[in-house]
Amino acid sequence: MTMSVTIVGGCGHVGLPLGIMLANAGATVYLLDTDSKRVAAVQSGTMPFYERGADEALPQALATGRLSVGTDPGPLAESEIVLVTIGTPVDEFLDPKVLSFDRAIDRILAQMRPGQLLLLRSTVFPGLTDRLYRRIQERGLEIEVAYCPERIAQGYALQELPTLPQIISAPTPQAHARAAALFSLLGAPLVTLPPIEAELAKLFANSYRYLNFAISNQFYAIAQKFDADFYRIYDAVTYQYPRLAGFAKAGYAGGPCLLKDTMQLAAFNHNAFVLGQAAMMINEGLPSILIEKLKLRRNLRNDTAAILGMAFKGNCDDPRDSLAYKLRKLLTLECREVLCTDPYIQDPSFVSLEEALARADVVFIAACHAEYQNLTIHQELVDVFNFVRKNQVSAVPYLRAV
Repeated sequence: MTMSVTIVGGCGHVGLPLGIMLANAGATVYLLDTDSKRVAAVQSGTMPFYERGADEALPQALATGRLSVGTDPGPLAESEIVLVTIGTPVDEFLDPKVLSFDRAIDRILAQMRPGQLLLLRSTVFPGLTDRLYRRIQERGLEIEVAYCPERIAQGYALQELPTLPQIISAPTPQAHARAAALFSLLGAPLVTLPPIEAELAKLFANSYRYLNFAISNQFYAIAQKFDADFYRIYDAVTYQYPRLAGFAKAGYAGGPCLLKDTMQLAAFNHNAFVLGQAAMMINEGLPSILIEKLKLRRNLRNDTAAILGMAFKGNCDDPRDSLAYKLRKLLTLECREVLCTDPYIQDPSFVSLEEALARADVVFIAACHAEYQNLTIHQELVDVFNFVRKNQVSAVPYLRAV
C-alpha cells in the first residue's frame, strides 16, 4: 500500500527536496504551501530556489503522478502522515516564540483526523514534542506525534537525504514505527532517540558547527591584529596532522539555522551557554573586525566598496541571515558608495560582477560562489575565506612542505 504524506510548507528548502525524494521513492506526496508563486513554479516543474539535481528530479516526481502541490489544505485530512516544516521561531531577543509555534500547530490540528501521524521536521525548542503530544491527549485527539529533525546542508538535500542517518523519535512505539517506515523509503540508516534527546541532538549539531566557525574567526582576528597570515598558519598546522582535521577555515557564519539554534540552546539552558554567546559575538562581529583592520591601511571615506556574494553561503540563492547584509550596512557608514552583486540573487539594487569590479576601490568576498573562483582582482581585496586571495599575484606565498 502506498504511503500518503502531506508536507506543510512543502515548497520551502526543507519540504520540497524531501517531497521530491519521497515521491520518487514511491510515496504519494502533497506539497501544501501558502506561497502561490512558489506553488505555481513547482506545478510547472520549475524549482523556486537552487537545489543541486532538483531541476531534473522535480519533473520526474511530477511525472509519476505521486507528487502534487497546492494551496488548498483539503487533502491534508486524507494523508496518513502530516509532515510539518514549521520550526520554533525566535523573537528580536533570540528567545523562542513557543506561542507562535502553538498557534501554527493548532491550525494544522484543526484540519487533521483521528489516526494520522503529525511529524515535526524542523528544529523545535527542546521539550516541545512531548509537550505537543500531551496537549493532543488532553484534547482527546487520536493523533500520533513524532520528531525527525532535518540535518541536510542546504543545496545538497537530494544527495544527503538517502545517505545521512535519519534521527527518529516519538513519544510512543506506534508513532516511532510509522515515522521509521516513512524515512526507510529514502534508504538511509535510521537512528532512534527519545524526543528530548533528538531535539537536543539537532541543537547540539548546529551549535557545534557555529562554535567551530567562531574558533577559527577568533584565531583569524588574532592573526590580523598582529599582521600574521591566518591561512599560512592554517596550512602549516593542518598539513598531514589528523588531530586538526576538524579545524574550520575562517568565514561568515550566516544562514537561518546556526545562530538561531545556538541561541535556542542558550535559552533552553536558562541563558547559561557562555560558549554559544561568545561565539555569537565573534561570528556576528566579524564584518566589523574586517572593516576596522582595513581602516588601518586606508581611508575609506572616498572609496567605493564592492561586495561579491550576498547569499549566506557559496553557490546558494538564499539571503536569509546573510552577514553580507550586515557588512553592507557597516560599509555604507564608512564608504562613499557600496556596490553589491550576486549571480544567484535577483535584486534591482545589485549590479553586475563586471560593473562592481570596474568601479570598486576595495573588494570584499562575502560568499564563495564558483563564479568568483578564478577571479584576478587588482584592487584591495578583503577575503576572509581565502577563496580568491590565493589566486592573486600580490598574495604572500604559502608554506610548502620540505
